[in-house]
Amino acid sequence: MSSNDRVIIFDTTLRDGEQSPGASMTKEEKLRIAKALERMRVDVIEAGFAIASPGDFEAVKAIAGSIRDSTVCSLSRAVDADIDRAAEALVGANSARIHTFIATSPIHMQYKLRMQPDQVVEQAVRAVKRARNLCEDVEFSCEDAGRSEIDFLCRIIEAAIDAGARTINIPDTVGYAIPHQYAETIRQLLQRIPNADKAIFSVHCHNDLGLAVANSLAAVAVGARQVECTINGLGERAGNAALEEIVMAIKTRQDVLGVYTNIDTPHILSTSRLVSGITGFPVQPNKAIVGANAFAHESGIHQDGVLKHRETYEIMSAQSVGWNTNKMVLGKLSGRNAFRTRLDELGIALASEAELNAAFTRFKELADKKHEIFDEDLQALVSDTLGDEAPEHFKLVYLEVASKTGEVPHAKLVLAIDGVEQGSSAEGSGPVDATFKAIESLASSEASLQLYSVNAITEGTDSQGEVTVRLEKAGRIVNGNGADTDIVVASAKAYLNALNLMQAGVRRAHPQVADV
Repeated sequence: MSSNDRVIIFDTTLRDGEQSPGASMTKEEKLRIAKALERMRVDVIEAGFAIASPGDFEAVKAIAGSIRDSTVCSLSRAVDADIDRAAEALVGANSARIHTFIATSPIHMQYKLRMQPDQVVEQAVRAVKRARNLCEDVEFSCEDAGRSEIDFLCRIIEAAIDAGARTINIPDTVGYAIPHQYAETIRQLLQRIPNADKAIFSVHCHNDLGLAVANSLAAVAVGARQVECTINGLGERAGNAALEEIVMAIKTRQDVLGVYTNIDTPHILSTSRLVSGITGFPVQPNKAIVGANAFAHESGIHQDGVLKHRETYEIMSAQSVGWNTNKMVLGKLSGRNAFRTRLDELGIALASEAELNAAFTRFKELADKKHEIFDEDLQALVSDTLGDEAPEHFKLVYLEVASKTGEVPHAKLVLAIDGVEQGSSAEGSGPVDATFKAIESLASSEASLQLYSVNAITEGTDSQGEVTVRLEKAGRIVNGNGADTDIVVASAKAYLNALNLMQAGVRRAHPQVADV
Protein backbone atom coordinates (compact mmCIF):
# COMPACT_ATOMS: atom_id res chain seq x y z
CA MET A 1 0.00 0.00 0.00
CA SER A 2 1.13 3.56 -0.70
CA SER A 3 1.60 6.42 1.76
CA ASN A 4 -1.82 7.69 0.65
CA ASP A 5 -3.28 4.62 2.34
CA ARG A 6 -1.75 5.38 5.73
CA VAL A 7 -4.09 6.58 8.46
CA ILE A 8 -2.43 9.06 10.83
CA ILE A 9 -3.19 8.29 14.46
CA PHE A 10 -3.69 11.47 16.47
CA ASP A 11 -3.95 10.71 20.18
CA THR A 12 -5.77 13.22 22.37
CA THR A 13 -5.74 11.30 25.67
CA LEU A 14 -3.72 14.09 27.31
CA ARG A 15 -6.11 16.81 26.14
CA ASP A 16 -9.65 15.60 25.43
CA GLY A 17 -9.17 12.50 27.58
CA GLU A 18 -8.16 14.65 30.53
CA GLN A 19 -11.48 16.50 30.25
CA SER A 20 -13.24 13.43 31.69
CA PRO A 21 -14.51 14.38 35.17
CA GLY A 22 -11.76 13.47 37.62
CA ALA A 23 -9.17 12.53 35.00
CA SER A 24 -6.80 15.47 35.50
CA MET A 25 -3.14 14.42 35.43
CA THR A 26 0.06 15.91 36.76
CA LYS A 27 2.82 17.03 34.42
CA GLU A 28 4.89 13.97 35.36
CA GLU A 29 1.96 11.63 34.68
CA LYS A 30 1.31 13.25 31.30
CA LEU A 31 4.96 12.85 30.40
CA ARG A 32 4.87 9.14 31.25
CA ILE A 33 1.83 8.63 29.04
CA ALA A 34 3.39 10.69 26.22
CA LYS A 35 6.49 8.49 26.28
CA ALA A 36 4.29 5.38 26.13
CA LEU A 37 2.45 6.84 23.14
CA GLU A 38 5.76 7.62 21.43
CA ARG A 39 6.93 4.06 22.06
CA MET A 40 3.70 2.84 20.45
CA ARG A 41 4.58 5.04 17.42
CA VAL A 42 1.58 7.36 17.66
CA ASP A 43 1.95 9.96 14.90
CA VAL A 44 0.58 13.02 16.72
CA ILE A 45 0.28 13.54 20.49
CA GLU A 46 -2.08 16.33 21.51
CA ALA A 47 -0.33 17.23 24.75
CA GLY A 48 -2.85 19.74 26.08
CA PHE A 49 -4.49 23.14 25.81
CA ALA A 50 -1.57 25.44 26.57
CA ILE A 51 -3.57 28.54 27.52
CA ALA A 52 -6.07 26.68 29.74
CA SER A 53 -3.83 26.83 32.81
CA PRO A 54 -0.17 27.19 33.85
CA GLY A 55 -0.18 23.45 34.49
CA ASP A 56 -1.31 22.66 30.97
CA PHE A 57 1.30 25.02 29.53
CA GLU A 58 4.09 23.38 31.54
CA ALA A 59 2.90 19.89 30.56
CA VAL A 60 2.85 20.75 26.84
CA LYS A 61 6.28 22.36 27.17
CA ALA A 62 7.75 19.34 28.99
CA ILE A 63 6.35 16.89 26.46
CA ALA A 64 7.53 19.03 23.53
CA GLY A 65 11.03 18.99 24.99
CA SER A 66 11.08 15.23 25.61
CA ILE A 67 9.32 13.59 22.66
CA ARG A 68 11.44 13.13 19.54
CA ASP A 69 9.61 10.63 17.31
CA SER A 70 6.01 11.90 17.44
CA THR A 71 4.59 15.29 16.51
CA VAL A 72 3.57 17.22 19.65
CA CYS A 73 0.42 19.31 19.33
CA SER A 74 -1.28 21.98 21.42
CA LEU A 75 -4.92 22.98 21.04
CA SER A 76 -5.96 26.62 20.78
CA ARG A 77 -9.13 28.53 20.09
CA ALA A 78 -9.10 30.83 17.07
CA VAL A 79 -7.80 33.60 19.32
CA ASP A 80 -4.42 35.35 19.11
CA ALA A 81 -3.50 34.79 22.76
CA ASP A 82 -4.28 31.06 22.54
CA ILE A 83 -2.23 30.61 19.39
CA ASP A 84 0.74 32.53 20.76
CA ARG A 85 0.67 30.54 24.00
CA ALA A 86 0.53 27.26 22.08
CA ALA A 87 3.51 28.28 19.96
CA GLU A 88 5.45 29.27 23.08
CA ALA A 89 4.81 25.90 24.71
CA LEU A 90 5.90 24.04 21.57
CA VAL A 91 9.23 25.84 21.10
CA GLY A 92 11.34 22.82 22.09
CA ALA A 93 9.49 20.29 19.95
CA ASN A 94 11.30 18.26 17.31
CA SER A 95 8.03 18.28 15.35
CA ALA A 96 5.25 20.68 16.41
CA ARG A 97 1.64 21.32 15.45
CA ILE A 98 -0.82 24.03 16.43
CA HIS A 99 -4.43 22.84 16.38
CA THR A 100 -6.84 25.76 16.24
CA PHE A 101 -10.63 25.54 16.19
CA ILE A 102 -13.84 27.53 16.00
CA ALA A 103 -17.47 26.43 16.14
CA THR A 104 -19.32 26.16 12.81
CA SER A 105 -22.79 24.84 13.66
CA PRO A 106 -25.74 27.28 13.68
CA ILE A 107 -26.51 26.54 17.34
CA HIS A 108 -22.92 27.18 18.44
CA MET A 109 -22.45 30.30 16.32
CA GLN A 110 -25.70 31.81 17.57
CA TYR A 111 -25.69 30.88 21.25
CA LYS A 112 -22.02 30.34 22.19
CA LEU A 113 -20.00 32.57 19.89
CA ARG A 114 -22.76 35.11 19.19
CA MET A 115 -21.19 35.66 15.79
CA GLN A 116 -22.44 35.79 12.22
CA PRO A 117 -21.12 33.19 9.74
CA ASP A 118 -19.04 35.81 7.90
CA GLN A 119 -17.36 36.75 11.18
CA VAL A 120 -16.61 33.11 11.93
CA VAL A 121 -14.92 32.63 8.56
CA GLU A 122 -12.91 35.82 9.02
CA GLN A 123 -11.73 34.76 12.48
CA ALA A 124 -10.84 31.25 11.30
CA VAL A 125 -8.71 32.59 8.46
CA ARG A 126 -6.96 35.07 10.73
CA ALA A 127 -6.23 32.32 13.28
CA VAL A 128 -4.83 29.88 10.73
CA LYS A 129 -2.59 32.55 9.22
CA ARG A 130 -1.27 33.57 12.63
CA ALA A 131 -0.63 29.94 13.58
CA ARG A 132 1.09 29.26 10.25
CA ASN A 133 3.46 32.19 10.84
CA LEU A 134 4.49 30.54 14.10
CA CYS A 135 4.42 26.85 13.16
CA GLU A 136 4.73 25.03 9.84
CA ASP A 137 2.17 22.35 10.77
CA VAL A 138 -1.32 23.78 11.40
CA GLU A 139 -4.57 21.89 11.90
CA PHE A 140 -7.97 23.57 11.73
CA SER A 141 -11.10 22.12 13.31
CA CYS A 142 -14.74 22.98 12.65
CA GLU A 143 -16.18 22.45 16.11
CA ASP A 144 -19.59 20.70 16.03
CA ALA A 145 -19.13 19.90 12.35
CA GLY A 146 -21.55 17.00 12.82
CA ARG A 147 -24.40 19.54 13.16
CA SER A 148 -23.02 22.13 10.72
CA GLU A 149 -24.45 22.99 7.31
CA ILE A 150 -22.50 21.38 4.50
CA ASP A 151 -22.35 24.53 2.36
CA PHE A 152 -20.87 26.53 5.23
CA LEU A 153 -18.37 23.77 5.97
CA CYS A 154 -17.21 23.83 2.35
CA ARG A 155 -16.79 27.61 2.50
CA ILE A 156 -14.84 27.84 5.77
CA ILE A 157 -12.63 24.82 5.04
CA GLU A 158 -11.65 26.14 1.60
CA ALA A 159 -10.69 29.43 3.25
CA ALA A 160 -8.73 27.68 6.01
CA ILE A 161 -6.74 25.62 3.50
CA ASP A 162 -5.97 28.75 1.49
CA ALA A 163 -4.76 30.36 4.73
CA GLY A 164 -2.28 27.54 5.36
CA ALA A 165 -4.02 24.71 7.24
CA ARG A 166 -2.71 21.33 6.12
CA THR A 167 -4.96 19.17 8.27
CA ILE A 168 -8.72 19.74 8.40
CA ASN A 169 -10.64 18.12 11.24
CA ILE A 170 -14.37 17.37 10.99
CA PRO A 171 -15.35 16.60 14.60
CA ASP A 172 -18.61 15.03 15.68
CA THR A 173 -18.28 17.05 18.88
CA VAL A 174 -21.52 15.93 20.53
CA GLY A 175 -21.66 12.34 19.25
CA TYR A 176 -24.69 13.05 17.06
CA ALA A 177 -23.64 11.41 13.78
CA ILE A 178 -24.70 8.08 12.30
CA PRO A 179 -22.02 6.22 10.28
CA HIS A 180 -23.53 6.38 6.78
CA GLN A 181 -24.52 10.04 7.23
CA TYR A 182 -21.11 11.01 8.65
CA ALA A 183 -19.32 9.22 5.82
CA GLU A 184 -21.45 11.08 3.28
CA THR A 185 -20.45 14.40 4.88
CA ILE A 186 -16.76 13.52 4.50
CA ARG A 187 -17.31 12.32 0.94
CA GLN A 188 -19.05 15.55 -0.06
CA LEU A 189 -16.36 17.73 1.53
CA LEU A 190 -13.62 15.90 -0.33
CA GLN A 191 -15.52 16.19 -3.62
CA ARG A 192 -16.85 19.73 -3.34
CA ILE A 193 -13.93 21.70 -1.83
CA PRO A 194 -11.66 22.79 -4.72
CA ASN A 195 -8.43 22.68 -2.71
CA ALA A 196 -9.26 19.57 -0.65
CA ASP A 197 -6.27 17.78 -2.16
CA LYS A 198 -3.94 20.19 -0.33
CA ALA A 199 -4.97 18.95 3.13
CA ILE A 200 -5.41 15.74 5.07
CA PHE A 201 -8.97 15.32 6.34
CA SER A 202 -9.30 14.18 9.94
CA VAL A 203 -12.15 12.93 12.12
CA HIS A 204 -12.73 13.32 15.85
CA CYS A 205 -15.79 11.42 17.08
CA HIS A 206 -17.45 11.36 20.48
CA ASN A 207 -19.26 8.32 21.80
CA ASP A 208 -22.58 9.70 23.09
CA LEU A 209 -24.53 7.18 20.98
CA GLY A 210 -21.85 4.49 21.18
CA LEU A 211 -20.85 5.12 17.54
CA ALA A 212 -17.49 6.92 17.81
CA VAL A 213 -15.42 4.07 16.40
CA ALA A 214 -18.03 3.17 13.76
CA ASN A 215 -18.26 6.79 12.61
CA SER A 216 -14.48 7.12 12.45
CA LEU A 217 -14.06 3.97 10.38
CA ALA A 218 -16.91 4.97 8.06
CA ALA A 219 -15.06 8.24 7.43
CA VAL A 220 -11.77 6.41 6.79
CA ALA A 221 -13.52 4.21 4.24
CA VAL A 222 -14.40 7.27 2.12
CA GLY A 223 -11.08 9.10 2.36
CA ALA A 224 -10.37 10.52 5.83
CA ARG A 225 -6.70 9.91 6.61
CA GLN A 226 -6.35 11.00 10.22
CA VAL A 227 -8.31 9.67 13.20
CA GLU A 228 -8.31 11.50 16.53
CA CYS A 229 -8.80 9.07 19.38
CA THR A 230 -7.86 8.26 22.98
CA ILE A 231 -6.53 5.32 24.96
CA ASN A 232 -9.44 3.30 26.44
CA GLY A 233 -11.89 5.72 24.76
CA LEU A 234 -11.28 8.23 27.56
CA GLY A 235 -12.93 11.62 27.06
CA GLU A 236 -15.71 14.02 27.90
CA ARG A 237 -19.16 12.61 28.63
CA ALA A 238 -19.29 9.10 27.07
CA GLY A 239 -15.74 9.44 25.75
CA ASN A 240 -13.98 9.46 22.39
CA ALA A 241 -13.21 6.85 19.77
CA ALA A 242 -10.89 4.28 21.37
CA LEU A 243 -7.43 4.19 19.80
CA GLU A 244 -7.03 0.46 20.38
CA GLU A 245 -10.30 -0.31 18.60
CA ILE A 246 -9.56 1.98 15.64
CA VAL A 247 -6.06 0.58 15.15
CA MET A 248 -6.98 -3.08 15.46
CA ALA A 249 -10.06 -2.70 13.23
CA ILE A 250 -7.84 -1.19 10.53
CA LYS A 251 -5.23 -3.93 11.00
CA THR A 252 -7.71 -6.80 11.13
CA ARG A 253 -9.96 -5.62 8.26
CA GLN A 254 -7.45 -4.39 5.71
CA ASP A 255 -9.41 -6.45 3.19
CA VAL A 256 -12.33 -4.00 3.52
CA LEU A 257 -10.69 -0.72 4.55
CA GLY A 258 -7.52 -0.99 2.45
CA VAL A 259 -5.50 1.25 4.81
CA TYR A 260 -2.87 0.84 7.51
CA THR A 261 -1.35 2.62 10.53
CA ASN A 262 2.22 2.77 11.86
CA ILE A 263 1.17 1.78 15.38
CA ASP A 264 3.36 -0.83 17.10
CA THR A 265 0.38 -2.80 18.41
CA PRO A 266 2.08 -5.03 21.05
CA HIS A 267 2.43 -1.88 23.20
CA ILE A 268 -1.34 -1.27 23.25
CA LEU A 269 -2.12 -3.23 26.42
CA SER A 270 0.66 -1.74 28.55
CA THR A 271 -0.34 1.77 27.48
CA SER A 272 -3.98 1.04 28.27
CA ARG A 273 -3.04 -0.11 31.76
CA LEU A 274 -0.79 2.89 32.30
CA VAL A 275 -3.61 5.31 31.44
CA SER A 276 -6.08 3.38 33.57
CA GLY A 277 -3.73 3.39 36.56
CA ILE A 278 -2.92 7.09 36.31
CA THR A 279 -6.48 8.30 35.78
CA GLY A 280 -8.14 5.80 38.12
CA PHE A 281 -10.60 4.83 35.38
CA PRO A 282 -10.70 1.00 35.34
CA VAL A 283 -11.16 -0.86 32.06
CA GLN A 284 -14.33 -2.94 32.07
CA PRO A 285 -13.70 -6.69 31.60
CA ASN A 286 -15.66 -6.90 28.34
CA LYS A 287 -13.90 -3.92 26.75
CA ALA A 288 -12.72 -4.73 23.23
CA ILE A 289 -8.99 -5.41 22.77
CA VAL A 290 -7.80 -4.47 26.29
CA GLY A 291 -10.53 -5.84 28.60
CA ALA A 292 -9.70 -8.84 30.79
CA ASN A 293 -12.24 -10.98 28.91
CA ALA A 294 -11.26 -9.83 25.41
CA PHE A 295 -9.54 -13.14 24.66
CA ALA A 296 -11.29 -15.34 27.26
CA HIS A 297 -13.50 -18.23 26.15
CA GLU A 298 -16.13 -19.67 28.52
CA SER A 299 -18.27 -21.72 26.13
CA GLY A 300 -17.13 -25.31 25.67
CA ILE A 301 -17.75 -25.07 21.94
CA HIS A 302 -15.58 -21.95 21.73
CA GLN A 303 -12.83 -23.48 23.85
CA ASP A 304 -12.76 -26.60 21.71
CA GLY A 305 -12.60 -24.55 18.52
CA VAL A 306 -9.78 -22.31 19.75
CA LEU A 307 -7.75 -25.29 20.92
CA LYS A 308 -8.07 -26.90 17.50
CA HIS A 309 -7.43 -23.72 15.53
CA ARG A 310 -7.21 -20.27 17.11
CA GLU A 311 -8.88 -18.42 14.25
CA THR A 312 -12.15 -20.32 14.70
CA TYR A 313 -13.13 -17.82 17.39
CA GLU A 314 -10.29 -15.28 17.54
CA ILE A 315 -9.95 -12.71 14.75
CA MET A 316 -6.61 -11.44 16.12
CA SER A 317 -4.02 -12.91 18.44
CA ALA A 318 -3.82 -11.81 22.05
CA GLN A 319 -0.06 -11.34 21.64
CA SER A 320 -0.60 -8.83 18.81
CA VAL A 321 -1.92 -6.24 21.29
CA GLY A 322 0.38 -7.09 24.19
CA TRP A 323 -1.26 -9.96 26.03
CA ASN A 324 1.40 -12.55 26.87
CA THR A 325 0.48 -16.14 27.63
CA ASN A 326 4.06 -16.88 28.72
CA LYS A 327 4.43 -14.36 31.54
CA MET A 328 7.55 -14.20 33.65
CA VAL A 329 6.14 -14.46 37.17
CA LEU A 330 8.26 -12.66 39.73
CA GLY A 331 8.47 -13.47 43.43
CA LYS A 332 10.33 -12.61 46.63
CA LEU A 333 13.51 -14.29 45.39
CA SER A 334 13.60 -12.32 42.12
CA GLY A 335 16.48 -9.89 41.84
CA ARG A 336 16.79 -6.31 40.66
CA ASN A 337 17.89 -7.36 37.15
CA ALA A 338 14.84 -9.58 36.61
CA PHE A 339 12.65 -6.77 37.92
CA ARG A 340 14.24 -4.19 35.62
CA THR A 341 14.06 -6.56 32.64
CA ARG A 342 10.36 -7.21 33.14
CA LEU A 343 9.63 -3.49 33.42
CA ASP A 344 11.47 -2.94 30.12
CA GLU A 345 9.48 -5.73 28.46
CA LEU A 346 6.26 -4.10 29.66
CA GLY A 347 7.34 -0.75 28.25
CA ILE A 348 7.56 0.84 31.70
CA ALA A 349 10.31 3.44 31.59
CA LEU A 350 11.68 4.82 34.87
CA ALA A 351 13.48 8.13 34.59
CA SER A 352 16.21 7.53 37.17
CA GLU A 353 17.99 4.98 39.32
CA ALA A 354 16.22 6.49 42.34
CA GLU A 355 12.82 5.70 40.82
CA LEU A 356 13.97 2.15 40.08
CA ASN A 357 15.18 1.71 43.65
CA ALA A 358 11.89 3.01 45.07
CA ALA A 359 9.87 0.72 42.80
CA PHE A 360 12.08 -2.28 43.65
CA THR A 361 11.64 -1.64 47.37
CA ARG A 362 7.86 -1.65 46.97
CA PHE A 363 8.14 -4.79 44.84
CA LYS A 364 9.94 -6.59 47.67
CA GLU A 365 7.34 -5.38 50.19
CA LEU A 366 4.55 -6.69 47.96
CA ALA A 367 6.37 -10.01 47.42
CA ASP A 368 6.34 -10.58 51.19
CA LYS A 369 2.53 -10.38 51.10
CA LYS A 370 1.84 -12.03 47.75
CA HIS A 371 3.51 -15.22 46.51
CA GLU A 372 3.47 -14.39 42.78
CA ILE A 373 3.80 -10.93 41.22
CA PHE A 374 2.12 -10.57 37.84
CA ASP A 375 2.44 -7.94 35.14
CA GLU A 376 -0.72 -6.21 36.36
CA ASP A 377 0.81 -5.93 39.85
CA LEU A 378 3.90 -4.26 38.40
CA GLN A 379 1.81 -1.72 36.51
CA ALA A 380 -0.07 -0.78 39.69
CA LEU A 381 3.09 -0.80 41.80
CA VAL A 382 5.00 1.55 39.50
CA SER A 383 2.03 3.91 39.18
CA ASP A 384 1.79 4.02 42.97
CA THR A 385 5.54 4.62 43.34
CA LEU A 386 5.72 7.45 40.82
CA GLY A 387 2.58 8.95 42.29
CA ASP A 388 4.73 9.84 45.31
CA GLU A 389 6.20 12.68 43.23
CA ALA A 390 3.06 14.69 44.02
CA PRO A 391 3.14 16.57 47.34
CA GLU A 392 1.67 14.47 50.15
CA HIS A 393 -0.19 16.76 52.52
CA PHE A 394 -1.87 13.69 54.04
CA LYS A 395 -0.02 10.39 54.51
CA LEU A 396 -1.20 7.15 56.11
CA VAL A 397 1.03 6.10 58.98
CA TYR A 398 -1.08 3.50 60.81
CA LEU A 399 -4.47 1.86 60.33
CA GLU A 400 -6.34 -0.59 62.54
CA VAL A 401 -9.84 -1.78 61.66
CA ALA A 402 -12.22 -3.99 63.65
CA SER A 403 -15.24 -5.55 61.96
CA LYS A 404 -17.24 -8.28 63.67
CA THR A 405 -20.64 -9.80 63.04
CA GLY A 406 -23.23 -8.08 65.21
CA GLU A 407 -20.92 -5.20 66.16
CA VAL A 408 -20.41 -1.74 64.68
CA PRO A 409 -17.22 -1.59 62.59
CA HIS A 410 -14.53 0.66 64.03
CA ALA A 411 -11.40 2.23 62.52
CA LYS A 412 -8.39 3.73 64.30
CA LEU A 413 -5.67 5.48 62.34
CA VAL A 414 -2.75 7.88 62.39
CA LEU A 415 -2.11 10.36 59.59
CA ALA A 416 0.95 12.50 58.98
CA ILE A 417 -0.42 15.93 58.05
CA ASP A 418 2.39 18.06 56.69
CA GLY A 419 4.75 15.82 58.62
CA VAL A 420 2.91 16.07 61.96
CA GLU A 421 1.29 12.85 63.15
CA GLN A 422 -2.32 13.01 64.34
CA GLY A 423 -4.61 10.17 65.41
CA SER A 424 -8.34 9.60 65.08
CA SER A 425 -10.98 6.91 65.31
CA ALA A 426 -14.53 6.49 64.01
CA GLU A 427 -17.38 4.03 63.62
CA GLY A 428 -19.14 3.32 60.35
CA SER A 429 -21.55 1.03 58.53
CA GLY A 430 -18.56 -0.99 57.33
CA PRO A 431 -14.76 -0.99 57.70
CA VAL A 432 -14.23 1.28 54.69
CA ASP A 433 -16.91 3.72 55.83
CA ALA A 434 -15.36 3.84 59.29
CA THR A 435 -11.91 4.45 57.77
CA PHE A 436 -13.15 7.29 55.59
CA LYS A 437 -14.93 8.92 58.54
CA ALA A 438 -11.76 8.69 60.63
CA ILE A 439 -9.79 10.34 57.83
CA GLU A 440 -12.38 13.09 57.44
CA SER A 441 -12.37 13.82 61.16
CA LEU A 442 -8.75 14.95 60.69
CA ALA A 443 -8.86 16.29 57.12
CA SER A 444 -12.14 18.24 57.40
CA SER A 445 -12.15 18.48 53.58
CA GLU A 446 -15.93 18.99 53.23
CA ALA A 447 -15.65 17.07 49.95
CA SER A 448 -18.46 14.72 48.94
CA LEU A 449 -17.77 11.15 47.85
CA GLN A 450 -19.03 10.70 44.28
CA LEU A 451 -17.62 7.27 43.45
CA TYR A 452 -16.08 4.31 45.24
CA SER A 453 -14.91 1.50 42.97
CA VAL A 454 -12.93 -1.68 43.68
CA ASN A 455 -11.17 -3.74 41.04
CA ALA A 456 -9.12 -6.92 41.59
CA ILE A 457 -5.83 -6.47 39.74
CA THR A 458 -5.18 -10.21 39.33
CA GLU A 459 -6.84 -13.51 40.21
CA GLY A 460 -6.79 -15.15 43.63
CA THR A 461 -7.59 -14.11 47.17
CA ASP A 462 -4.09 -12.64 47.57
CA SER A 463 -4.67 -10.29 44.65
CA GLN A 464 -4.08 -6.60 45.09
CA GLY A 465 -7.24 -4.57 45.23
CA GLU A 466 -7.21 -1.40 43.15
CA VAL A 467 -9.55 1.25 44.57
CA THR A 468 -10.77 4.42 42.87
CA VAL A 469 -12.28 7.24 44.93
CA ARG A 470 -13.89 10.28 43.32
CA LEU A 471 -14.34 13.41 45.45
CA GLU A 472 -16.15 16.64 44.58
CA LYS A 473 -15.89 20.03 46.25
CA ALA A 474 -17.16 23.36 44.92
CA GLY A 475 -17.35 22.01 41.37
CA ARG A 476 -13.83 20.53 41.41
CA ILE A 477 -13.72 16.77 40.82
CA VAL A 478 -10.67 14.59 41.48
CA ASN A 479 -9.98 10.87 41.27
CA GLY A 480 -7.70 9.16 43.75
CA ASN A 481 -6.47 5.62 43.46
CA GLY A 482 -4.62 3.16 45.65
CA ALA A 483 -3.60 -0.48 45.53
CA ASP A 484 -2.84 -3.00 48.27
CA THR A 485 -3.44 -6.64 49.12
CA ASP A 486 -5.58 -5.30 52.00
CA ILE A 487 -8.64 -3.69 50.44
CA VAL A 488 -9.25 -1.38 53.41
CA VAL A 489 -5.67 -0.09 53.21
CA ALA A 490 -6.09 0.37 49.45
CA SER A 491 -9.27 2.33 50.13
CA ALA A 492 -7.51 4.59 52.62
CA LYS A 493 -4.67 5.19 50.14
CA ALA A 494 -7.15 6.09 47.40
CA TYR A 495 -9.07 8.50 49.63
CA LEU A 496 -5.87 10.20 50.79
CA ASN A 497 -4.59 10.38 47.21
CA ALA A 498 -7.80 12.19 46.22
CA LEU A 499 -7.46 14.57 49.19
CA ASN A 500 -3.85 15.35 48.23
CA LEU A 501 -4.90 16.09 44.66
CA MET A 502 -7.71 18.27 45.96
CA GLN A 503 -5.27 20.08 48.25
CA ALA A 504 -2.53 20.65 45.66
CA GLY A 505 -4.49 21.00 42.45
CA VAL A 506 -5.30 24.20 40.62
CA ARG A 507 -8.72 24.20 39.03
CA ARG A 508 -8.29 23.76 35.29
CA ALA A 509 -9.94 26.22 32.94
CA HIS A 510 -12.32 24.39 30.64
CA PRO A 511 -11.78 25.37 26.98
CA GLN A 512 -15.46 25.29 26.14
CA VAL A 513 -16.44 27.96 28.66
CA ALA A 514 -13.60 30.42 28.21
CA ASP A 515 -14.54 33.74 26.59
CA VAL A 516 -13.79 34.04 22.89
